[in-house]
Amino acid sequence: MEQTFEEYIQELRNCTLCKDRLTPAPIFLGNQQSKIVHISQAPSHNVAITQKPFNDASGKKLRETWYQISDELFYNPDNFCFTSIGLCYPGKTKNGGDKQPPAICAKTWLHRTLSWVDNELYILIGAKAANHFFKGQDFADLVFRDQEINGKKALVLPHPSPLNIKWFKNHPEFYQTRVGEIRAEIQMVLEK
Repeated sequence: MEQTFEEYIQELRNCTLCKDRLTPAPIFLGNQQSKIVHISQAPSHNVAITQKPFNDASGKKLRETWYQISDELFYNPDNFCFTSIGLCYPGKTKNGGDKQPPAICAKTWLHRTLSWVDNELYILIGAKAANHFFKGQDFADLVFRDQEINGKKALVLPHPSPLNIKWFKNHPEFYQTRVGEIRAEIQMVLEK
């Protein structure tokens, strides 16, 4: 008997593959009809505690400033599916950034998850998520031009983290033009 989507998600949420390296608490929100698949590097510490994707300063910037949509629209699984390269909070490095998520997570879960969802648009958040799909390509080029994953439009965004100040300072055109284009694309997809 074939596995249902609900059974698959339960298996994903029960994953303990990396229990020797981190505290397993996989974060996923979405359904098979989610219009937009949101792929980030890994959940933040706050997201791991609350079990709610982008329930942190980065998520607030995405929702309120960049996308300009309500929490209700953002967290509606018919609109957004939230997944990551690493589904669990990976912990901090010595310099204060987040550790790289274990590679086995994406190998085990990411592309299987994408095969279940019949979305219209992909959004990749941050250089590490972008590099997973577009290995070795210039990150700024990826941000400023539409991409494609599985034959569907993909938008690459810089990480909205407050720690990413240098990237925004070096690329003022993101706020001048690109964020408006991204917002318009998201709102167009949500209105369908």
